[in-house]
Amino acid sequence: MPVRDLVLGLAPKAPEKEFSIASELQYRDFVVIGLLHRRLAQSLPDNWIYIQEPGMQVGRLQVFNNWSPYMVRDPGTAWVGMEYFCNEGDALWRTKDEALLDLGVGEMRRLNLADPADRLDGIVIRMTKAYPAYTGSYARFDELRAWLDGFANLFLVGRNGMHRYNNQDHSMLSAKKAVEAILAGSSDKRAVWAVNIDDAYHEEAAR
Repeated sequence: MPVRDLVLGLAPKAPEKEFSIASELQYRDFVVIGLLHRRLAQSLPDNWIYIQEPGMQVGRLQVFNNWSPYMVRDPGTAWVGMEYFCNEGDALWRTKDEALLDLGVGEMRRLNLADPADRLDGIVIRMTKAYPAYTGSYARFDELRAWLDGFANLFLVGRNGMHRYNNQDHSMLSAKKAVEAILAGSSDKRAVWAVNIDDAYHEEAAR
């Protein structure tokens, strides 16, 4: 659960300071346009590629085949996820699915990655709160965390629970640490918060 929603949903209401901090936590949403192609125009060996081409709206490509061959029914096809960073309710978010699919197909062509004629299928997925933002009231998050950690039976885990840019492995590890504390009868949250303590996001290119 996003920590903002948790605090704002408490009854009785959280103290004014903590309520205010939580209400001003911010998030970044995104839209994923998934395109299945008969083939790509060029080989893409990486799992994901950040796009910085001027005039393009797509922010990142994920090549699902490269995560695992089991993510495609036919290993001869190419399954690409195009990520568009946005805010829930903005113009991109409200765009109809067919128009978004056309946008994705057009941008793949402009990037010289796929011919529109090779598109086999497509899907649009909207994801709220995909990224906890280090803006808004984030500078005071430690005050909110200290208050929440005072609840002995409450453990905040995962990207949205901790309002931290965790990867999936970080999120799973934070949950594991929480379970270990619960089984030990401990309310100490320090091991959970020690996961991904540097708040840095590291990506290593495939070699």
